[in-house]
Amino acid sequence: MTDILAVLGALGTGAASALLPLVNAEAYAILAATRSHAWLAVLLVLALAIGQTAGKLVLFESARRGAGRWAAKLADSRWAGRATGPFVVLGSATLGLPPLAIVSLAAGAAGQRRLTFGVLCLVGRTVRFVVLVLPVAWAL
Repeated sequence: MTDILAVLGALGTGAASALLPLVNAEAYAILAATRSHAWLAVLLVLALAIGQTAGKLVLFESARRGAGRWAAKLADSRWAGRATGPFVVLGSATLGLPPLAIVSLAAGAAGQRRLTFGVLCLVGRTVRFVVLVLPVAWAL
């Protein structure tokens, strides 16, 4: 039962950290790796990544729905396509540069496909958390 609560807590922490910069999912991932078995750490990393992706999709959708009056300007803008391309989204989700919150808003406003954004965000976040957690898990 406590493992289920831990996974649900990681899911909630991921979603909260996607929307509130004061909540740090990376710190949660590292702490979880020190306090759990390897199989549970894997589940926690996946739950964090799913939560973060869900939260970023909220930002993405809010920008997409609020972009109506800006759509014409974005369509004419050269930077909109480049700033929200797949490699930018994946790099932002993995490395944090440019900030994923800003990329989420820009991708939504520019009309990027929801599925493309969601998959790239999930893959990038998962890689990020795995890279943070593996050294800790191996050290223990």
